[in-house]
Amino acid sequence: MILFKRIRYFFALLCALALVQPLVLAQQSSDITSIKVDELSDDQIEELVKRAQEAGLSTADFLQMAQMRGMPSAEVEKLRNRIETLNLGAGSSRSSNVSRREPRTQVDLNDITRGLTQTQELTEEQPANNQIFGSNLFFQKNRRLSFEPSLNQATPKNYILGPGDLVYVDIFGQSEKYYEATVNPDGFVLLDNIGPVSVSGKTIEEATGIIKNRVARFYPGLQGTNPNTFIQVTLGNVRTIKVHILGEVRLPGTFTLSAFSTVFNALYAAGGPNDNGTLRAIKLMRNNKPVAEIDVYDLLINGTANLDVQLQDQDVLLIQPFLARVKVMGEVKRPLTFEVKGEDTLDEVLKYAGGFTDLAFKDRISISRITGNQRSVSDVFQNQFGMFILKGGDEIQVGRILNRYANRVQIKGAVFRQGTFALTEGMTLSQLIKNADGLKGDAYTQRASILRTKEDLSSEVIEVNLKAILDGSQPDLVLKREDVVRISSIYDVQNERYVQILGEVKRPGTYPYSEGMTPEELILLAGGLQESANTGEIEIARRLEDSDLGTLADILDTRVNPDLSFNPDAILLKPFDQVIVRKRANFNMQRLVSVEGQVNSPGIFAIQTSVDRISDLVKRSGGLNQFAYAKGATLIRRTEFFNTESEQIRRQRNLEALRLRLIEDPNNSEAQEELLQRLFRDLPKEKNNSGDSIATNAKRESLDQIAAETPGFNVKIKESEAVAINLEKILANPGSEEDLILEEGDILNVPKLLQTVRMRGDVVYPTTLRHEQGRGLKYYINGSGGFERRANRKQTYVVYANGAVKRTRSILGVKAFPPVEPGAEVIVPTKGPRIPLRLGDVVGVTTGLATLALVLSQINWQ
Repeated sequence: MILFKRIRYFFALLCALALVQPLVLAQQSSDITSIKVDELSDDQIEELVKRAQEAGLSTADFLQMAQMRGMPSAEVEKLRNRIETLNLGAGSSRSSNVSRREPRTQVDLNDITRGLTQTQELTEEQPANNQIFGSNLFFQKNRRLSFEPSLNQATPKNYILGPGDLVYVDIFGQSEKYYEATVNPDGFVLLDNIGPVSVSGKTIEEATGIIKNRVARFYPGLQGTNPNTFIQVTLGNVRTIKVHILGEVRLPGTFTLSAFSTVFNALYAAGGPNDNGTLRAIKLMRNNKPVAEIDVYDLLINGTANLDVQLQDQDVLLIQPFLARVKVMGEVKRPLTFEVKGEDTLDEVLKYAGGFTDLAFKDRISISRITGNQRSVSDVFQNQFGMFILKGGDEIQVGRILNRYANRVQIKGAVFRQGTFALTEGMTLSQLIKNADGLKGDAYTQRASILRTKEDLSSEVIEVNLKAILDGSQPDLVLKREDVVRISSIYDVQNERYVQILGEVKRPGTYPYSEGMTPEELILLAGGLQESANTGEIEIARRLEDSDLGTLADILDTRVNPDLSFNPDAILLKPFDQVIVRKRANFNMQRLVSVEGQVNSPGIFAIQTSVDRISDLVKRSGGLNQFAYAKGATLIRRTEFFNTESEQIRRQRNLEALRLRLIEDPNNSEAQEELLQRLFRDLPKEKNNSGDSIATNAKRESLDQIAAETPGFNVKIKESEAVAINLEKILANPGSEEDLILEEGDILNVPKLLQTVRMRGDVVYPTTLRHEQGRGLKYYINGSGGFERRANRKQTYVVYANGAVKRTRSILGVKAFPPVEPGAEVIVPTKGPRIPLRLGDVVGVTTGLATLALVLSQINWQ
């Protein structure tokens, strides 16, 4: 029977196909074997599948039946591919477009959002110091609370349908059918093949019953005690409604809102009540009748509100002036102004204020109340909080506990646990010391002081003999509230004792004094002796307590063993002694000089004796080679401003190099590792590279002061400079005055034979010329173009290769130019810029001469 019914539906499909494709079937027979799938459009394919589904045929059944009726297999496969490409075959035979419904959305969402945003921007700014509780709930400058309704919630049963709502009617079970209809302006939804149904003004629950009764005529399975078909009515897209917000709001007017909106959504849209509006009695008017009264404090305090009261189109929210307000000040968590109703008690307002703070005085609260034409003060005690009815204008002051202690005593000084302790009945001084874990070893027990506070808040000091109290020879002292016990240390009554060591030790400085300390012990504390220390002459400078006028210190000479071994005859140090370890007179570190240039063995040499000279250095370097130019040899010597390393700095640098070398080797022996640890311990953390002596610094400061005070005086301080020597004479006559004694850091530079002369200064073309034997200075000046017009010819001088300088001399008006040797530099200074004679200068000179002539003419020469 079922198969016959399906075949009948299939023939109906063929007729439908003939209707939707008249051109194709007009040229072919009605036999299904003549249908060409490639000639069918997507709409025609979709129409075929839709009618097959309405006939109860699945895609597979439809394709199988088409093949049974004679459709070629190739065309059946093409039809299957077309259906899959169009995604028309998904689902079972009972599927429909219900699975492709879009999620619920809000109609006219842009209008709602724009309205809310503009409302918030146009609302007057909330004052920063607004003290009214709840006034910033619906409007804040830096954050926005929208109270936006959720569209994902289940459709409320009490939701009232109206024009613009999209309604889904789902019939399922034995029969299935899905409808989508929008409520038209007349309040009807139009269901296919059923007709219009009036649902406007009805709740979802009521509309479900009305629609069920209407469609039951077509689906009998919905009726009866045991139905096999069911119906469900849900809301699709949500419409918008118009709500009027009036009264004491920041921006009154008519607002477009979602139909899911509550009173709080509407209040947010209007910016909430203004400073004069109520938060406790907001009225919702509908059809000129009040339907609800909203108390915002229920939401703020208890987290509950009339959220089930849905707004409807043309509702009116009326915000009247506030009922009454009280001000809460002092030690509460929310010191603000609160709105109260007629029966609100002090206990309820304290709940609004968040309760007491930790420092609040809870036994009594002071309330200032308006009585007639003035105010009066009422004291409300804790057992009256729940009975005291508040009135508008009340000012509630919650006090603070007293900043005082009922049973406090303190102990300070030389005890193990300083601090605050509880005063018990009859507590004595010795008991307090015991509670503080006793006295320290440095406690000064000859006396102790107790600072006691009198009744009039003045203080007195009580001094006791602590030692006598502790040994029982004197009665113990009973303490009182707020006593402060002070026990001094022995170091509070005497200066800190120390000793000082200076000179040739590794870490000179100040060290704490201990009884029985010897110079050897102090030297060990200072890191030991330097290798240059003179252990036989150590000086101790001792402070004199009762000295004669002019005697500053007592000088004690002593000696220590070089290995700092025990010395039974060692002098015992006293506080403030200064131990001075001097340097050995015959101790000197190696001093180095170097030779550069044209010698047979250039390099670095150590000065052997204090009288080594340049000639000795040349001899040790193998003498001059055949390319040496002895006349051009130069000695570079450090000046007193050279930053010479002291012996201590040099030692530190050498030890630092040794430490780095040991770190690089991963296979150090045990002795080398111990040496490395000692180097880490002995080397100072901060390096001081300054080796300048006091005299050098003084000279540097003097030159700087002269340069600052003298205009045009500019001295460039050099750390090294060239010394002019005549190496030919030195080698010809060793030990002569020309043969200088070497100093540390000297550098002897012997150049190659030079063949040029360099021209510098105010000549036409400064250049370098070839030296010619026998030529004078004028020859080389002419070779560079001659003197410039502003050249100072009289001051022309020559700098020779060895650093010597000779200038032009004038004998009886005849200029004697210095000779020019290879490697010399001829320098011609300038006279400086010529200052033109200005008109003012000419007028000044002329006026002066005229005045002088006038004065001379007035003199009586007879």
